[in-house]
Amino acid sequence: LMDENDMSWEQAWNITSQSVAYTNHTVMPEALECWPESLVQELMPRVMQIIHEINERFCKELWNYFPGDFQKISKLAIVADGRVRMAHLAIAGSFSINGVSALHSEILKERVFNDFYKIYSSKFCNVTNGIAHRRWLCEANPELAELIESKIGTGYRTHPSELQVLANYAGDKELLSRLGEIKRHNKQRLADYIKAHNGIEVSMDSIFDVQVKRLHEYKRQMLNILHIISLYHKLKDNPDMAFVPRTYIFGSKAAPGYAVAKKTIQLINSISNMIENDPAVRDKLKVVFIEDYKVSLAEMIMPAAEVSEQISIAGKEASGTGNMKFMMNGALTIGTMDGANVEICEAVGKENIFIFGMSTPEVNQLKAEGYNPEKIYNSHAVIKSVLEKMYKGINGATFEEVANSLRHADRYMCFADFDSYRGMQAKASETYKDKYQWNKMSLTNIASAGIFSADRAVTDYARDIWKLF
Repeated sequence: LMDENDMSWEQAWNITSQSVAYTNHTVMPEALECWPESLVQELMPRVMQIIHEINERFCKELWNYFPGDFQKISKLAIVADGRVRMAHLAIAGSFSINGVSALHSEILKERVFNDFYKIYSSKFCNVTNGIAHRRWLCEANPELAELIESKIGTGYRTHPSELQVLANYAGDKELLSRLGEIKRHNKQRLADYIKAHNGIEVSMDSIFDVQVKRLHEYKRQMLNILHIISLYHKLKDNPDMAFVPRTYIFGSKAAPGYAVAKKTIQLINSISNMIENDPAVRDKLKVVFIEDYKVSLAEMIMPAAEVSEQISIAGKEASGTGNMKFMMNGALTIGTMDGANVEICEAVGKENIFIFGMSTPEVNQLKAEGYNPEKIYNSHAVIKSVLEKMYKGINGATFEEVANSLRHADRYMCFADFDSYRGMQAKASETYKDKYQWNKMSLTNIASAGIFSADRAVTDYARDIWKLF
């Protein structure tokens, strides 16, 4: 605006700062990008010149709020210690700052950007994420869409809130039976894919328990893995025990240089092979890692899922959208009170979701007190036996590095939530025995999913941030 339209700084800044809104999508430090000042200077010298000017004016403004507090101003500055802090630049230059779930937006205010919130409280707001229901329900699950439309018509396609009318049919046994049939058809389609691509035959009578998402330690695929190994031990020790069969399905993407993610995938596949080669357990327990996870596969997986694993440590998941896609297709969530799980729980009611684990304040308190996973390891026979299995080897491969990381660090507190998690897994298995009750809970989830449509999210942005109406 200055260089091409001959505007003054004040005119250009006024237009810019009233034209830009900042949506933060994660609290993970690596995503709050910081770039070397030298790199920006080399690639974009004019931009760096402008950033320096923005920073100088911004720091003068901060002086009014924190007079004499050089440490605070350095902490909040856009350029400091030879780095350009992009999140700080976004805050300084935006008229609105939002998170993507109610909990996430509160964490931004209370923790991540607390000092900025004290200055610019009126800038902060929330817009919970949404998903394209016409794709993830109407296109991905046509049988379910047809069933819905037989009861409430097609209005929900453009007004997703109309899905809530389905709640009136929660006691309709014929509808619930049909819902179960459709889920089974979708399970069969996925089972055929797994047979063709993984060479594993999965039982249609097993619970399809699915965790597909980016592979990251905070999303805690490892908590799921620990539980699976514990179930394997349980079945080996008690081969005749009553057990609801489970098929655990994983799929993920990860950064190419993320060594922990690669080791986790190797561990999942080793467990899968160990179980498949063990006739004592393979008819009751299966583990499948679906390769090359992508949207077209997700469109097959989401409609087939019966349990949706949303088990990140509380306070780390900004929102999640997979949780919404699963819910809209009738899967029941087993999850922590993190991200949009909080709002899903509010929408469906605690009786229609499997919530476990510590809350965000409890996580923060345990960290402050000093979390000691080694102490849990030494006193918890099940956890100890699971890690011993990793040390000794699974299907010919040892996972000493993984076991040591959990035992001595456990950065995302899998041990702390383990008992709560396996207790809720047991509750889910017990509930699954009552097909009427399970399908009723499933229908309630579908009926409550309209609020998580992207149509609502776009409307929120248009109305509350951009003031278009």
